[in-house]
Amino acid sequence: MNSSNALVQKLWNFCNVLRDDGVSTIEYVEQLTYLLFLKMAAERQQAGLGEVVPYGLDWQSLLDRDGDELETHYRHILEPLGKQPGTLGTIFRKAQNRIQDPAKLRRLVVNLINEETWTAVDADLKGDAYEGLLQKGAEDTKSGAGQYFTPRPLVRAMMACLRPKPGETVADPACGTGGFLLAAHEWIVDHHIAGMDVDDKRFLRDEAMHGWEIVDGTARLCAMNLLLHGIGTPNGTSLVTVTDALRGDPGLRVDVIGANPPFGRKSSMTMVNEAGEAEREDLVVVRDDFWASTSNKQLNFLQHIKTMLKIGGRAAVVLPDNVLFEAGAGETIRRRLLAECDLHTILRLPTGIFYAQGVKANVVFFDRKPAAADPWTKATWVYDLRTNMHFTLKTKTLRFEDLAGFVDSYCPQDHSKRVESERFRRFTYDELMARDKANLDITWLRDESLQDSSDLPAPGVLAAEIVEELESALAQFAELAASLPVEDG
Repeated sequence: MNSSNALVQKLWNFCNVLRDDGVSTIEYVEQLTYLLFLKMAAERQQAGLGEVVPYGLDWQSLLDRDGDELETHYRHILEPLGKQPGTLGTIFRKAQNRIQDPAKLRRLVVNLINEETWTAVDADLKGDAYEGLLQKGAEDTKSGAGQYFTPRPLVRAMMACLRPKPGETVADPACGTGGFLLAAHEWIVDHHIAGMDVDDKRFLRDEAMHGWEIVDGTARLCAMNLLLHGIGTPNGTSLVTVTDALRGDPGLRVDVIGANPPFGRKSSMTMVNEAGEAEREDLVVVRDDFWASTSNKQLNFLQHIKTMLKIGGRAAVVLPDNVLFEAGAGETIRRRLLAECDLHTILRLPTGIFYAQGVKANVVFFDRKPAAADPWTKATWVYDLRTNMHFTLKTKTLRFEDLAGFVDSYCPQDHSKRVESERFRRFTYDELMARDKANLDITWLRDESLQDSSDLPAPGVLAAEIVEELESALAQFAELAASLPVEDG
């Protein structure tokens, strides 16, 4: 097992075996998560590092059984494990067995997982292998898992701008499988590990990272992903809180936030009326710490992230175009954000980089500031990486190199050294306030494909972009249709 690719391939080959039984990629990664955790807990106990899993619910109890008895026992231990405290409980919360064939379960336990000493495998290798499986799960479009997966080159570029430091706290209120928390940890290790003492390293492992995730299955993948990368401990406090982050102010204030809140504009719930018909009701989030009450999920996450930042804290948030131009609550929030925070940078992202189809998004960078009479935003710099840029998920994927020009222009260590260029423009606070409804959806580059057919992208890329546009329009129509009453004519 000399590389993460070899490990991914080994684990992936078994996934293909289970596909025949109707087990999706993400379901397979979940089962792998349960079994890997139990095996690693057993290795810790053998090394004299203490018991993590109660006797009878442990790895040895699986090795001691075969056939139907193994499948029954595995099914029965999942529920009590989910009631344990800390990381253990987060990983097994509401867990279910998806591997109904006892022979295949035995092969997975004995031949695939028990053969390796997982705690001896380098954290980067283990973590990269697990990330590789999550990536494959995201590519499995039928599962819908891609909505929890932000392109890793984008995540790393955002962290290269935020530059978290030892001793700082990092959060993601919509953490998915943990990409932003991992990238923050990686940045700190890569750039500061030589100067960190024992206390710094313990803080980084146990206290620096904080995630919130509303979906149980995704939260468990995140907790395991962090654990395999050396973040948190099996018997420690869970670094992932399983709840709807928007329910209230968590009380915690952090130095750095990187996030990609879920796409889909409205928070809603489906009710059944007296006639037995399903009706969708928009949920307006009302909180004292918010500037405006709205059912727009992304606007609410933006306000929530502002609340969570310490004074002087910095954030980078992936947000769809509508947040930049929507009227009503959107305008109120933009004006307050520009006044009370320093909204210094907007990165216009290209299309074709997200697994969710039809998404047009941006990264909004801002710093929280103390109360003041004058607006904190003196100017907002906009970097256009969308116009005349063409990416797809398969043939021309986004790489970190594609974002390097932005990171250099961003000047993370000294914003005063920024220089305008063809793609990077500065707009003063007064210029932004003069725009209709404080609209921050700003463009200036000419779309060459509209002027000259010879500048059109390759047919495959063009087709993918057309699909994206149609998907985006359909999603908006579906949202509108769902919110309208159905009347019998």
